[in-house]
Amino acid sequence: MKKLLVSILALAAAPGSALLAQNLAGTWQGSLQVPQGPALRLVMKITRADDENLKAVFYNIDQGGVPINASSATQQGSTVKIAISAINAAYEGKLGGDGNSITGTWTQGLGPAPLILTRATPETAWAIPEPPPPPKAMAPDANPGIEVATIKPSRPDEGFSLRGGSNLFSTTATPLRTLIQFANGIHPRQISNGPPWLDSDRYDVTIKPDQEGVPNIAQMRVLVRKLLEDRFKLVSHKEKKELSVYAITVAKGGSKLSPHEGPASNIPSFGFGAGILDIRNSTLAEFAGFLQANILEQPVVDQSGLTGRYDFRVRFTPDAAQLANLPAGAPSPPPVNEADAPPDVFTAFQQQIGLKLENTKAAVDVVVIDKVEKPSDN
Repeated sequence: MKKLLVSILALAAAPGSALLAQNLAGTWQGSLQVPQGPALRLVMKITRADDENLKAVFYNIDQGGVPINASSATQQGSTVKIAISAINAAYEGKLGGDGNSITGTWTQGLGPAPLILTRATPETAWAIPEPPPPPKAMAPDANPGIEVATIKPSRPDEGFSLRGGSNLFSTTATPLRTLIQFANGIHPRQISNGPPWLDSDRYDVTIKPDQEGVPNIAQMRVLVRKLLEDRFKLVSHKEKKELSVYAITVAKGGSKLSPHEGPASNIPSFGFGAGILDIRNSTLAEFAGFLQANILEQPVVDQSGLTGRYDFRVRFTPDAAQLANLPAGAPSPPPVNEADAPPDVFTAFQQQIGLKLENTKAAVDVVVIDKVEKPSDN
């Protein structure tokens, strides 16, 4: 098991007897031993809702204590089961006879690990850190330039990653095609021409903008376009071409999306694991770009007519091609019984968020490469 992406969980337990539900109410804590790393201190605060269901918040003290929702929790007799699809993890344990401990196994990534949770008292409870303040966003009307940029060949053992959320934009093991794809918000099929090394040469790229704040997606695309023109000497033009696409439309019965309830910001968050999409503060146009870059095999266009920012989660069973697109180091999905397996991504969209992915034809932009060179030295 590599570094676990353990964070906080909000757990909604299935209905059980009032006695058993009362037995679980309280603060629980335990240490999860990680191979080749220090133990992670976990705290779970469980309460009872008005409808008698259990609710809880689970904190990973040693990784910032940021909460995420669990997808399910059940209790049958002394057996407690929790599925945390947002981080592709599961926990199963037995409630002790005295009601003060749960002895179980945490499963995530490469294998299981023992985890014992103990009921805490006000005197023994671990202090939970204050959440970090939200990052300051770059002015939405800013046209950022590049203060500093570095490009270097990737190590053979590196896997592709792209990181935002700070004032630095950075990628690892990134081919030129992917940089052009991101800069223009398009699918790889929307790139024409190019040198033989378009996909074979891979680079680590870091860009620091010349303005304060976290750039939004549109501003990050501007930065990458400027990098391509300056350091790769890219010259290109756009043409319209009819291609097979997936169109996002509203399903019969209407959208089930929830408006974003967090702080006002134009910086979305895309959580992506094996069979789980955890989306925060995203427009459907931004989500379409994420889908075509990470999940689906052809361009995705937003034809929903919805213009808001939304929070939503989709749980689905990925096919082999979708599993292959997982980011480097992402955990595998926890095993599930065939009867409990979620549907494919197309069915999941309709059932869970009231949207359809329709396979159709549409005229889309195609970037035609006229000239490009290998990047200049830093």
